[in-house]
Amino acid sequence: MDESRKRLDNGTDKNVVIPSPEPLSQMDTAYVEFIERLKRDIARQRVSIALRASADVICQYWYIGNAILEQQRLYGWGAKVIDRISSDLRKAFPDAEGFSPRNLKDMRRFAKEWPDFAIVRQLVAQIPWGTNIVLMQKLKTQEQRIWYAQQTIENGWGRDTLVEHIRKNDWERSGKAVNNFEASLPSPDSELAAQTFKDPYWFDFMGKAELQREREVEQKLIEHIQEFLIELGQGFAFVGRQVHLELGGEDYYLDLLFYHLKLRCFVVVELKARDFEPGFLGQLNMYQNVVNAVLRHPDDKPTIGLLLVRGKNETTVRYSLEGYLNPIGVAEWQQQLEQALPASIAADLPTIEDIERELEEGGDE
Repeated sequence: MDESRKRLDNGTDKNVVIPSPEPLSQMDTAYVEFIERLKRDIARQRVSIALRASADVICQYWYIGNAILEQQRLYGWGAKVIDRISSDLRKAFPDAEGFSPRNLKDMRRFAKEWPDFAIVRQLVAQIPWGTNIVLMQKLKTQEQRIWYAQQTIENGWGRDTLVEHIRKNDWERSGKAVNNFEASLPSPDSELAAQTFKDPYWFDFMGKAELQREREVEQKLIEHIQEFLIELGQGFAFVGRQVHLELGGEDYYLDLLFYHLKLRCFVVVELKARDFEPGFLGQLNMYQNVVNAVLRHPDDKPTIGLLLVRGKNETTVRYSLEGYLNPIGVAEWQQQLEQALPASIAADLPTIEDIERELEEGGDE
């Protein structure tokens, strides 16, 4: 009898068997490779099918919203017509969702905010409807919405994560670190590096206790390494803290070492619990030189230095950076986000509760 079949001993019939496949460990390499490839392909196709279905729904919502807009302009229909349209569509399609008055109003606004259907099809149709509502409700300009939509797709943000990045005003901070990348890196590496680093960095996850020493700050960041990596941005991989370097018989310890998967280079992060001083750059530059000599792979790009300080004068920083061949960025870090943001911005920041309450009012979506 085939060994791949198991006998079922039920105490009565010794000849009853249950078919059972051979263990995967007994299959040849070709089969193992085949089944793994097949599983990956099926998983990818399932995701692709789901994304296409979601994109089709978003495009349909734009079409409905645009049709309502056109008819209102043509016939002067007021806002009450939305209730009539909702009732008629629900009767016509009783099994369909998304035709509540609130959702139809969101469709109309969606079409108004995105008049170019090409952008809808190519960009915002790639993100869920609830996320699109967040973009409309919490951002004032199309430029901001496009930026956050692109970041959402590229980084795989969920709705709550998007809300958090809006709360921290990522759009304003992105690419704002003072740096010498244009002089020290070739294009397009310099542009990519510039957009990778922010200013300031918000470390509000560290708690409210005022931290006065670098080691305290470093310890807090390690304790909250997941939040720290999220704040640094997509692509950073943590390598180590207080990395030991021996140079000329003397011991040195760089604060934090990362590797950036997209930039393909090491990133040395030096933390200072006081305002910028030109001398900080010399120490950071030395650490970069050692990492380039000892750790850098021939295929890696030049090591980037990121100096995080409590405050800085940008003019002083720019003059201090001149002459350094290694790419260096200088940015501030703030412990309390609410205190660091201007009141005019903080007042407009959404909370997760705000989003949930607004979406609940939308009925069936």
